[in-house]
Amino acid sequence: MKYDVAIVGAGLAGLVAACELVDAKKKILLVDQEPENSLGGQAFWSFGGIFLVNSPEQRRLGIKDSKELAWQDWLGTAGFDRLEDEDSWAYKWARAYVDFAAGEKYDWLKSKGIKFFPIVGWAERGGSLAGGHGNSVPRFHIVWGTGPGIVKPFVDKVKKAIKEGYIEFKPRHRVDEFIQQDGRIMGISGTILAETFISRGEKSSRLGVGEFSYEAAAVIVASGGIGANFDLVRKNWPERLGTPPKNMVCGVPAYVDGRMLEIIEHAGGRIVNRDRMWHYTEGLKNWDPIWPNHGIRILPGPSSLWFDAEGNRFHAPNFPGFDTLSTLETIQKTGYDYSWFILTEKIIEKEFALSGSEQNPDLTNKSIGDVLKRIMPGPPAPIQAFKNHGEDFVIANDLRELVDGMNKLAGNDLLDFMKIKEQILARDREMDNKFTKDLQVNAIHGARNYIGDKLVRVAKPHKILDTKNWPLIAVRLNILTRKTLGGLQTNLNGAVLGMDGQPISGLFAAGEVSGFGGGGVHGYRALEGTFVGGCIFSGRQVGRFLAEV
Repeated sequence: MKYDVAIVGAGLAGLVAACELVDAKKKILLVDQEPENSLGGQAFWSFGGIFLVNSPEQRRLGIKDSKELAWQDWLGTAGFDRLEDEDSWAYKWARAYVDFAAGEKYDWLKSKGIKFFPIVGWAERGGSLAGGHGNSVPRFHIVWGTGPGIVKPFVDKVKKAIKEGYIEFKPRHRVDEFIQQDGRIMGISGTILAETFISRGEKSSRLGVGEFSYEAAAVIVASGGIGANFDLVRKNWPERLGTPPKNMVCGVPAYVDGRMLEIIEHAGGRIVNRDRMWHYTEGLKNWDPIWPNHGIRILPGPSSLWFDAEGNRFHAPNFPGFDTLSTLETIQKTGYDYSWFILTEKIIEKEFALSGSEQNPDLTNKSIGDVLKRIMPGPPAPIQAFKNHGEDFVIANDLRELVDGMNKLAGNDLLDFMKIKEQILARDREMDNKFTKDLQVNAIHGARNYIGDKLVRVAKPHKILDTKNWPLIAVRLNILTRKTLGGLQTNLNGAVLGMDGQPISGLFAAGEVSGFGGGGVHGYRALEGTFVGGCIFSGRQVGRFLAEV
């Protein structure tokens, strides 16, 4: 064999696996259909959230976390209900991942030079019972340097290994099939794509200019999910989430196309939990897009009022930042594929952040001075740019003017001014006391008991219709595609399993293509900070296994 291992996909999972194999001095082939400047894949564009349990950052903020609490939260969130079949390996991967997150993960990442922002975020807060969905405590650790900061140590190591001859990297090589012999995967073959000079993230040509074929003792597929393939998203859309959206924005580059899933299935690999997916409900149409139909997610604090397309305020747990898929289900069952935030200038300047490394230049560029500007009056510059240029924003100094602008933007007359006003007034009356029956207002008070939220994330409770808090702002929220929760079923070594439950000799998978491990480590829902971490853990698992072979 010319190569010990061929890796399909130069995203984070593939890079992590490659780094483990380099340590064992294996001869590696790394191929990707994108150009060289796409090393790091989708993770490069991420906000850089990492799920950690009982970290020093948590302890410094007075957060009491434990492996037992994290596992309780994971199980309540995942809702595994196919344990005899499709969830059998996913459950084992979940147990192993929580052990990793509560154990060596922190020190291992720190040993790579990865550092964390000192304030831990509280994502997916739940809003149900203690044993249900959501994080009981803040666990969302933002990497200092965001997505680029996560991928850098692995990219640097891979580039060094390329120079030293341990890795042969072939960009613009698209795998079309596997070389098979006697039921074993023996290598990869496919199409050499035309050279391109696009910027990172832009859609690349699929013009073929040649063919390739390489043998390897093992193949790792780390090709990502289906988020940019709207046809596949709609085909796999589960009935429990209502009707598939007619209109969506895309949270991932065009190369996240899911094509390797079909190729592996044709080779005998088993795909499980196809109906599990993770799409966001707070998507904005990017006014300065990089890839086609580029969407950006708002990372909201808990204070914005959330209305459906007909102007009905959402009930618990469908508050901003509490239960993504419950809100997605609620929105889709209205018969419309969009919803609205109504908020004030005081809320947006403290509570709005945007997902994506390019939308957080202060954190991405590791500028302490720019980060400190976030506590100054006014929204951060990227938020202000969306206010100025984004088509989903309506700004007004009068509620009637705001509602008229919302109807104009939607191209209908679904929103009634008095109906909206009465609901906001009812909520505002609850602000006269520190106690309330309004569960969202209670959640705001509860959030501010956490020093991190009080400092940088949750606005001081105030009345929406008090003019001193204006201007009023409405934001149309689109469905934004993002993660594939199901995928190739793998054992704890990352070996792809066939329909008979046995490993396919020579074939392995890591990252999103395998549901971040086992064909769906997250189950039905995710705790956030677990996607990038899932790529790291699954890539590390398969890399370490093959390093010993």
